[in-house]
Amino acid sequence: MFAQIIAICIFVTMFLLIILDKFERHYITLGSGALVLVLVFGVCMRSMSAIWETLNLGAFFQSTFWYGASEESTAGINWSTILFIAGMMIMVEGLGKAGFFRWLCLTLAKLVHYRTVPLLICFMSLSAFLSMFIDSITVVLFLATVTLELAQTMKFDPVPMILSEIFCANLGGAATMCGDPPIIIGTSLGYTFFDFIENTGAVVAICFVFMLIYFTLCFRKELERAEHANGGPVTCPEPSTAITNKKAFLASAGVFLLAVVLLITHAQTELSVACIGVIVAILTLIVLGLTSGKKSVIEIIKGVDYKTLLFFIGLFVSVAGLEKTGVLNMIANFITSVSEGNIAVIVIVILWLSAITSAFVDNIPFAATMIPVIRAIAATEGMDIGVLAWALSLGTDLGGNATPIGASANVVGTSASAKGGYPIGWGRYCKYCVPATIIVMAVSTAYLFLRYL
Repeated sequence: MFAQIIAICIFVTMFLLIILDKFERHYITLGSGALVLVLVFGVCMRSMSAIWETLNLGAFFQSTFWYGASEESTAGINWSTILFIAGMMIMVEGLGKAGFFRWLCLTLAKLVHYRTVPLLICFMSLSAFLSMFIDSITVVLFLATVTLELAQTMKFDPVPMILSEIFCANLGGAATMCGDPPIIIGTSLGYTFFDFIENTGAVVAICFVFMLIYFTLCFRKELERAEHANGGPVTCPEPSTAITNKKAFLASAGVFLLAVVLLITHAQTELSVACIGVIVAILTLIVLGLTSGKKSVIEIIKGVDYKTLLFFIGLFVSVAGLEKTGVLNMIANFITSVSEGNIAVIVIVILWLSAITSAFVDNIPFAATMIPVIRAIAATEGMDIGVLAWALSLGTDLGGNATPIGASANVVGTSASAKGGYPIGWGRYCKYCVPATIIVMAVSTAYLFLRYL
């Protein structure tokens, strides 16, 4: 009982500190993780086995970690997630350095003849599509940067496009296991790229159509007024100006395509996501080293967001403290008792609880916390854990769109906009994104009922 109280106090304090945003997040989770290992497992439980299981270092020496087995993780640090994210980060750094993202955006602008409304639709589509394969934080950062540059040349307010890009990045991330919460859910429960495409991909596609219509109606007149004030479309730099090293560009694009193929064929090849992450990282460093020199390799390695990786490690340890002391089983039992064992009610509770919570609390730690909860609910009620996983994935990813702090991509996008001279306040953000979030959540609710319940 005392171990449970300590674990809860540590976790709640960690969450509050993350929300207050006074300290860097990786320091908070690493500190919380250290307290769990020392106070909860060491002092209260006196269990070295709990510490060893949580650190999960033995996973690296198991062949099944790299090939041929389910990647389900019961507790502790999910090293599959860590390695996969690290590998994708290195790949994205390589793509950015080769000018891939800038070239893509300038190409789209040229294809629509530099018309603002078609450009809005293109950027929304590009944001959703790229986020299916690349971390949404990176997608938003690059798109927001290019949007600000285009806005300066074409003389329009970039905020409407940045808002729609943020929303669609989170939306696209929910379609595959490459999104922020889905990657944790997928690697923890052993789901594949196609599992997400088949289950959440369909509803994301429907929601995306609604969002195309919604944001076009919201911003069409504003963007057209700016275009008319300029006397028509304004020409931007040629896409070819983004490519400074053609060999590096083609090689990086080839690695990206290979990563997509490996993820899609993940179930057939039986390569784990950890193995895919390592392959992609090594190939990126090799091709950039051969085409751009050793200096580029060093810059890419330095450009990796190590703080995010450390954040995940500390978070996994903190969640393990709740799981191994039985706190998460208590939460699971509470949800099932409130719903009286009704499967439909349980799914709705998880979907909307995830959405509402993720609107105010970063959706990544919440998703990590809820994974063992839905696992316990499925075991207790004899439910298909897949339905709960899809509800959690949709709730955390889509609900995080509602406020500027609901997801990391939101923070990155609004920060980039403010840095470029276009601050986005809570009022303007919520005015457009709260109704959009309600729409996609309503569609998701109907989808889950019609397909699974």
